[in-house]
Amino acid sequence: MGRIFQTRKATIFARNDRVSKAFTKIGKEIAIAVKLGGGNPESNPRLRTAMQNAKGVSMPKDKVEAAIKRATNKEEKSLEESVYEGYAPHGVALMIECATDNPTRTIANLRLIMSKGNGSIGSQGSVGFIFDRKGVFKLDKTKVNLEEVELDLIDLGAEDIQTDDENIIITTAFSDFGKMQKGLEEKNIEARSSELQRIPNNYKEGLSDADEEDVAKLIEALEDDDDVQNVFHNLK
Repeated sequence: MGRIFQTRKATIFARNDRVSKAFTKIGKEIAIAVKLGGGNPESNPRLRTAMQNAKGVSMPKDKVEAAIKRATNKEEKSLEESVYEGYAPHGVALMIECATDNPTRTIANLRLIMSKGNGSIGSQGSVGFIFDRKGVFKLDKTKVNLEEVELDLIDLGAEDIQTDDENIIITTAFSDFGKMQKGLEEKNIEARSSELQRIPNNYKEGLSDADEEDVAKLIEALEDDDDVQNVFHNLK
């Protein structure tokens, strides 16, 4: 019984940790959006997107409002967005998106994490060509009839439309992200999430299970850093 309890306890801690990280990430997205476009979501599309994503991860309304209020405080430190390129072990390309109030600390931490995980930070452009920046939208399958809206989605710039057990997943070109976002709003279709992702145009294949585990450990360590928002890779 003790072992079962410990397993359940570990599962709960892991779930809580994932939720906490998701809330922290959304909080930073809100802060950046407010600093760039103000605290009124009516006139700030990026803030609307962040609030929408907050709803998608069940972030409480009071936490969202608190994040907006903090960001409107002139004494609050501004966050700087930055992207770092590099390699995980076994030649897997990485793109690391950060939001930080101290870039010097951030790059020092990233170098340390990469070094410990047998990876390396590269120069700008070293792996960026491997990735295409795309808009990715997820719609609730239970609330949207794909057959009814598919042609509209294509008109709004959908390059690819896929489904999984819960979602309709729409991919757009980077340049069509705003068009899709606005079009969904006008059609009163609420996305579970909408974000810009870096999708590889070629993949690293043929790694052993042990090699893949090496890569996964490094990515996990990077994602655990407070300044890291997203880590994209080209491991198949």
